[in-house]
Amino acid sequence: MRKNFDPKPWTYPQPVLMIATYGEDGTPDVMNAAWGSISDDAQISICVSADHKTTENILARKAFTVSMAEYAYIKECDYVGIVSGKDVSDKFEKAGFHAEKSEFVDAPIIRELRMALECRLVSYDPESCRLVGEIVNVSADESVLDKDGKINPDRLQPITFDPVHNEYRILGERVGRAFRDGLELK
Repeated sequence: MRKNFDPKPWTYPQPVLMIATYGEDGTPDVMNAAWGSISDDAQISICVSADHKTTENILARKAFTVSMAEYAYIKECDYVGIVSGKDVSDKFEKAGFHAEKSEFVDAPIIRELRMALECRLVSYDPESCRLVGEIVNVSADESVLDKDGKINPDRLQPITFDPVHNEYRILGERVGRAFRDGLELK
């Protein structure tokens, strides 16, 4: 038997996305967002309300980066989701993050978080809060690459958001091979 919960924004996993921008004065800003996903081959869509400082920065600069929150920085990543850039002008710095300018867009990369999507603004709908970015580059620190030069999630240790219990979880172990295991049923 199933239990009904009414409409809820619940899916598993929900990535914890760290959206970084520059403010009008060039100060790095970052926020934590959980409602986002790849929406096309080279696009990401994120639900972010218009009243965020980060949203204002994106609309002004037309660029942002999206880093994967990591287990090693769980407190810092949570902190930037708790405080507003409108109230704490140096929350990037207070979190202990260091900015590195993206080579591809007018936005900072968070040096401590080892994987980032570098994005140009495609569109923003304030009514639905849907932000769409074109992914122009994905960068990753060599420390999270495997011997084949690919990103290794075991090394990255990205965290996910559990919306039912309001908890963070580490992405789990490999349990199968996509586009291969199902071939046994053909």
